[in-house]
Amino acid sequence: MRIFLLRLAGSALLAMCLAVPAAAVEVRDIRLWAGPDSTRVVFDLSGSVRHRLSTLKSPARIVLDMPGARTRPGGFAAPAAAGAVKQVRLAQRAGGNLRIVIDLSHPVRANSFLTAPNDRYGYRLVVDLAGAAAPPPAPAVGPSVPVKVEHAPPEARDLIIAIDAGHGGDDPGAIGISGTREKDVVFAIAKELAQRVNGETGMRAILTRTGDYFVPLRERMQRARAQQADLFVSIHADSIVDRRVDGSSVYILSQRGASDEAARWLAERENASDLIGGVSLDDKDDVLASVLLDLSQSAALSASETAAEQVLRELNQVGEVRKHQVQQARFMVLKSPDIPSMLVETAYISNPQEELRLRTQAQQSKLAAAIHQGLRAYFYANPPAGTRIAQLAALTSAPRTVLASATTSETAR
Repeated sequence: MRIFLLRLAGSALLAMCLAVPAAAVEVRDIRLWAGPDSTRVVFDLSGSVRHRLSTLKSPARIVLDMPGARTRPGGFAAPAAAGAVKQVRLAQRAGGNLRIVIDLSHPVRANSFLTAPNDRYGYRLVVDLAGAAAPPPAPAVGPSVPVKVEHAPPEARDLIIAIDAGHGGDDPGAIGISGTREKDVVFAIAKELAQRVNGETGMRAILTRTGDYFVPLRERMQRARAQQADLFVSIHADSIVDRRVDGSSVYILSQRGASDEAARWLAERENASDLIGGVSLDDKDDVLASVLLDLSQSAALSASETAAEQVLRELNQVGEVRKHQVQQARFMVLKSPDIPSMLVETAYISNPQEELRLRTQAQQSKLAAAIHQGLRAYFYANPPAGTRIAQLAALTSAPRTVLASATTSETAR
């Protein structure tokens, strides 16, 4: 009898639980960041939610269906148009489902994923829209447009330095006790560094991001490779629980990270058109492809370490250095198989004194100058063949009589 009553009570309790509807997940806010080649839309949620994404044409739009979701009571302001997004519309549909429509200015490739809560945000549904706006069509009738003439390449080329400001957009990076966001200070340092590089004869800077938007980690590396960069430097500001810790540090790719990336390149080489050090791997057998990739990675890692040592030496002149040896890690942005790459932790933003210094233009300028001087010292000691820096380095290392002769000859011309 007791067992029967317990079962009856258990069944009644289960029925009551099933009868109580689960609290609907709320969409609490929508945030939007737009870059030159991609747009990110972030939906802040009260909990985890299932969703279905559809891409529609005529007109171009993205449709998100979220079963059992709803908007926050009282609603919120929709974000202004930016990037590929013209407007965002929300509608509660029959059956308790929420439909979100993202009207687009042009067709895009869409990708979505749900992220778990962290120390700054709750659940988020992220929608990445890739693809810049298409150029306007040429007029059907009208005067012919002159064809652009590509000039012959100069005798010597400029070095290309890819400068990567960490984080951006909905990813603020570390946040100091006074509210300083890593993404802001490193972007300021990156812009200052780019200005100094561009002011250097024989060097040219490219920024992986030119504003406050997020660029996926692997895409940062790919942007540097697309521009045939001679070196990649990623700028960050470290953070740790112990707020007393301070100082700069410089990282290069670890051997484990290099091995992981090599395996990835070898596994995907048949579907990849990218060249490694100017050589295609897709038509090579396994052994030859592995050897070529290993040679390229070994050369890039060796150059990375030498360049990083120069930068670390210069950083030691402008402030405390936390780690006096170049460190190794498996950071994604360092995994280019044929571009020397480094990641500079300029300071600990978690340290109150360093945070305050990082906020000042004077300190940002000092850090940018130190990185620039380190890169300059490296390239003048190791100039790539065929570059203007190689020519200048040869002149500065020539005997004085030769320099005088060269100067006279140049003047005569």
